[in-house]
Amino acid sequence: MLSVNVNKIALIRNARGTDYPNLLHFIRHILAAGVKGITVHPRPDERHITRQDTYDIAELLTSYPDVEFNIEGFPSDAFMAMIAEVKPAQCTLVPDEPGQLTSDHGWDVEQQQALLSDVLGRLAAMGVRSSLFLDPLPSRVEAVKAVGADRIELYTESFARACAGSAENPQLLSACLRDYRETTDKARALGLGVNAGHDLNLENLATFLEHCPVDEVSIGHALVVESLEMGMPEVLKRYLAITGG
Repeated sequence: MLSVNVNKIALIRNARGTDYPNLLHFIRHILAAGVKGITVHPRPDERHITRQDTYDIAELLTSYPDVEFNIEGFPSDAFMAMIAEVKPAQCTLVPDEPGQLTSDHGWDVEQQQALLSDVLGRLAAMGVRSSLFLDPLPSRVEAVKAVGADRIELYTESFARACAGSAENPQLLSACLRDYRETTDKARALGLGVNAGHDLNLENLATFLEHCPVDEVSIGHALVVESLEMGMPEVLKRYLAITGG
């Protein structure tokens, strides 16, 4: 399933201090194209998605019962309070520092076991599916199961870099894909769902999915950039063709 991350649309809006482009207007267009997932990652400084955006999107999606809302973020008290109010279909926990530019690593699950066990238990009690942002390290998957997560989200930047340099170093790409496949296979064997996201785009997504079929891919930055070149309807059509929906 394709889930469109709309952070960058909000970032463009915020750059001018107005409501243009209107975020909900674009989300309606995204859903009209057949997309079944919307992702946001509201950060403490609200530099793109704001808390109010999160509530507004949740309200909009009540009219789209077959669309999943995925909220990403570090499980601070304020973040978890928002999740308890919104109750999205999925909450993806990310180990970001408050001022971090973008997500750049997965959880060290064993080191953060106490925190994650508590937070994941709270999500389960809310009826919210949970996912942990994870590097492609098969050794960490058993710990994910132990703390009670429902899914992992594979952090795919290393794949994207290897794919971009595959002409010069095909062995690196092969080794990288092996790590992702082994992590995916181990997660599946333990009954965990598998998502993926970060730096996936129209050029590399099909290759990734060929080796690592997943339940959901979250794409935002690349989708907005590609839309500047080709238009959003065409870009969404191409992503939906690759992901199958």
